[in-house]
Amino acid sequence: MSPHAPPRWRAELFGSPWHTLLTLALAAVLGWAGWHALDWALLQAIFRPDAAACRALEHGACWGVVAEKWRPLLFGRYPFEAQWRPAVATVLLSATTLLSAWPRSWRWWLAPLWLAVLALTVLLMGGGALGLASVPSNRWGGLPLTIGLAVVGLALAFPLALVLALARRSSWRAARALSAGTIELVRGVPLISVLFMASYLLPLLWPAGWRPDVLLRVLAGLALFVAAYLAEIIRGGLQAVPSGQVDAAMAMGLSRWQVQRHIVLPQALRMVVPALTNNAVGTLKDTSLVTIVGLFELTGALSLALGGDPTWRPFYLEGYLFIALVYWCMCFGLSRYSAWLERRLAQKP
Repeated sequence: MSPHAPPRWRAELFGSPWHTLLTLALAAVLGWAGWHALDWALLQAIFRPDAAACRALEHGACWGVVAEKWRPLLFGRYPFEAQWRPAVATVLLSATTLLSAWPRSWRWWLAPLWLAVLALTVLLMGGGALGLASVPSNRWGGLPLTIGLAVVGLALAFPLALVLALARRSSWRAARALSAGTIELVRGVPLISVLFMASYLLPLLWPAGWRPDVLLRVLAGLALFVAAYLAEIIRGGLQAVPSGQVDAAMAMGLSRWQVQRHIVLPQALRMVVPALTNNAVGTLKDTSLVTIVGLFELTGALSLALGGDPTWRPFYLEGYLFIALVYWCMCFGLSRYSAWLERRLAQKP
């Protein structure tokens, strides 16, 4: 590029009369829409929990509904006096997830740490020991349930997906057929169907008197569904590794497992980091579907908080925008982490 050439953005936006006109028109539309959105969301909005003032608004958002209903929005039907327990459990689970996202923490002690945190989370949420009152899982909800389903579902799905991906590339025909059949069967139905079958149909096939908790059934269905998609992502990464590297490693005397562990899998997983993150974002958002089986996560908690309260029921829009903001923050954080991890892994030889 010539040192006197205009910047690329200027050439794209103002490189010709047509581009200049289109840029100015788009800027005008965005400015008009942005000003009205700002005026509605902030300048004319009410932030205090005053229902009478909100009903008197002619133009402006009533964020007072969030200030009034934030506890049922975040914790669902969990007992009010014990909501510190899901709050602590969510902090523990989130902190452990953030620690696990740091490559320097990928050590042997991470697995026992996760087991301890998961056990403590179940203890805090369910109670029934150490003086904590018992709370059935059908009363868990809100943000703790959303984060718990997403994190634990992905943690259970990834090992299963790895096995399915390796089996589908196995030289054993029966393993390939079983893996491919499982993946195509699960991917061929929507997640709602999987959750419905896990919650309502599978118990009909079990022996009388044996009825696992609905949360466990939903978690198993979610993990199986996510694993089917993750398996195809991982298989794509495995196929991208040059076969010559495998042949060379085998010729040096490495076993098949050593080749997969030290040569193939590190390269394959590194290449599919963006796709894995995209699947994680989708899983986080798909947790909202568990409402159909009676588990009120973050989205379902909004219906619980406002559905039975005629005073605040008219302000559903503000409630949904608050929930959308929470989801956006989590998903945006995942996407930024993916970009950072991709750059970090690219710097390694």
